[in-house]
Amino acid sequence: MSSVPCAAVTRSGNVSNASAAPALPKTARGARTRARILKAAEETFGSTGFHRSSIADITRTAGVALGSFYNYFAGKEDVLRELVQHMGRQLRAHLEAETADARDRLQAEEKGLRAFLQYLCANPALYRVLQEAQFVDETIYRDYYQAFGERYLGMLANATGKGEIRPGNNEVRVWALMGMSNFLGMRYALWDQSAAFEDIVAVVSDLLRNGLTTDSSEERT
Repeated sequence: MSSVPCAAVTRSGNVSNASAAPALPKTARGARTRARILKAAEETFGSTGFHRSSIADITRTAGVALGSFYNYFAGKEDVLRELVQHMGRQLRAHLEAETADARDRLQAEEKGLRAFLQYLCANPALYRVLQEAQFVDETIYRDYYQAFGERYLGMLANATGKGEIRPGNNEVRVWALMGMSNFLGMRYALWDQSAAFEDIVAVVSDLLRNGLTTDSSEERT
């Protein structure tokens, strides 16, 4: 795995009052069109912001007719909600694939952090869209992290059962770990990309394995 810092990456309306989105597409062509709209929404919200973007901006970027949007989404909030869920599913799948061969939970944490930093570097719109969601509808933002937390909790519980990590309050641990990754991502994959990811992972690995205490004995408080 390369230890170079994050390199430069080339990235490939009105709020509706409708209460429910249209049904999912039934054809492959419809699924492709819907995916194009989601990708266009990612680019538009990520660069322009939710409130300054219009549905026409999204469809123009997607290269589809304005009316086609309403075949798949009820409005801007609906496409934002689905976009955040879609991005979350993609990121979770990526992290699971990158950590599948880890020998234990601690190595999985190392691999997962490295993969997360690399993913965020290549997909900076993820955080921009998430920040937009927080102020459009906080439940969208909260549900994104809840979905991660629930999946993560199961992994830590499994690791505890195997004796890979000490027993403890895994729910608190999950949110602490997510918070750490969140701010490391902002600091080193978005704001300042000069540090090598391997160096960041090494520091976090030492923190997870040894803590902050200067006491090397087993009797730690």
